[in-house]
Amino acid sequence: MAKVAFLGLGVMGYPMAGHLKNKGGHEVTVYNRTTAKAEAWVKEYGGGKVAKTPEEAAAGQDFVMMCVGNDDDVRTVAGAAFPKVKKGAVFVDHTTASAEVARELYAKAKNTGFDFIDAPVSGGQAGAQNGALTVMCGGDAEPYGRAEKVIAAYARMCKLLGPAGSGQLTKMVNQICIAGLVQGLSEGLHFAKRAGLDVEAVVETISKGAAQSWQMENRYKTMNAGKYDFGFAVNWMRKDLSICLAEARRSGAHLPVAALVDQFYSEVQKMGGGRWDTSSLMARLER
Repeated sequence: MAKVAFLGLGVMGYPMAGHLKNKGGHEVTVYNRTTAKAEAWVKEYGGGKVAKTPEEAAAGQDFVMMCVGNDDDVRTVAGAAFPKVKKGAVFVDHTTASAEVARELYAKAKNTGFDFIDAPVSGGQAGAQNGALTVMCGGDAEPYGRAEKVIAAYARMCKLLGPAGSGQLTKMVNQICIAGLVQGLSEGLHFAKRAGLDVEAVVETISKGAAQSWQMENRYKTMNAGKYDFGFAVNWMRKDLSICLAEARRSGAHLPVAALVDQFYSEVQKMGGGRWDTSSLMARLER
C-alpha cells in the first residue's frame, strides 16, 4: 500500500482514482477543481481524503497521479503541486499533452529531488471504468518500476518507451493511427450502405480478415445506427491531433492523412458534434 494523490477527477481520472483505492488498496487523496466532485468520489468509493488544492493533495505522498485537460492545465496544476511533492516521490502525468511539457516537468522534478513520468493512456472511458487502460510511459527506469506497480490498478498494459516525452510521443502515434482507421471505417460503412449491402453481414465477414480493428469491432454498430452521444469526444481528438501535427512540424514528419482527418473533425464540430464520439466522422458522410 502506498500514499497516493490523484489530481483531476474527469471521466478518466474519477474511475482511475477509484481503482487505486478499491483494487490497489492504496491510501488515496483526491483533488478536483470542483471540490463537490471530489467529495462525491469519497462518498462513492467509501473513503479517501479530499484536498482543496493541488498543494494540499501532493504533500507527503509517495505517488502523485494527474489527469487534466491540456498543456496549460498540466503546467498550472503541476506547478501548484510540485513545491509540496516530497523528495523521492514519483509524479505521474496521465494527461495527453505535448512531449515538450513532459520534458520540461521532468527537468523541474529532477532539480527538486523527485521523479516525473509522462504516462498518457488509451482505452477511453470504458477502459478507465474497467481498469483496462493501456499506459505509455516516458522517464527513468527505476521510478517507472515503482510507479508501474501502482498504475497496475487500472492498466492492462503499461510500458516504458524511452526517456521523458516518449510516452507522449507514443500516444501521438496512437492517435495518428486511430484517425486514419476511423476515417477508413466510416468510408467503408458509408459505401456498403449506399451499395445496398447488409452492413451486419459485411462486417461479420471482413472482420475475420485483414480489415479487422478495434474500431470496427467496437464502433461499427453505433456508426451504422448513427449514434454518437458517448465515448471519446471530437473536441478532445482535435486537441490531440493538434499536438501530433505540431510535433510533426518540429520533427519533419509528414502526416497528410492526419491533417486531412483533423479538418474533417472540424466539420463535425460545425455540425454540433464537438461532444460526439470520434466515430462520428460517419455523420459527415451521411448528412
